[in-house]
Amino acid sequence: MMVWGCLAANGVGNFHFCTGTIKTPDSIRVLELNLRPPVQRLFGRKRYLFQQDNPRSHTAKITRTKRVPVLEWPAASPDISPIENIWRILKRNIAQRRPRNIQQLQDYLRKEWEKISTDTLSRLVSSMPKRLSAVIRRTGDVTSW
Repeated sequence: MMVWGCLAANGVGNFHFCTGTIKTPDSIRVLELNLRPPVQRLFGRKRYLFQQDNPRSHTAKITRTKRVPVLEWPAASPDISPIENIWRILKRNIAQRRPRNIQQLQDYLRKEWEKISTDTLSRLVSSMPKRLSAVIRRTGDVTSW
């Protein structure tokens, strides 16, 4: 099971469970169903920049043609995406709840996702300039983020 989620400084977006291997058409469908609605809710008409993971299915040319402004970064770069911090928080919180089966795991994940505070999100998103500067300073080597 894989999980897809998105966030902004002012709130979380959709949370979607994926099963099996995610190929380019699957990735496009996930974006169409789970990215556009929260982008409209979280940003309205404001400009935004989508930072995504760099697996092949996300970065395929057809995925990039869906008119989503994407932060360009190299596939071999350090993973400095703020959502990685959120995944760690979720992992820690879920471990404490000790789910007994997949359904319970999914329920707990959704509840924990909804509990993420806008203070946490704002802090993580506002740290992006520092994260990017650290990567540039270290010429792509490991950073403290």
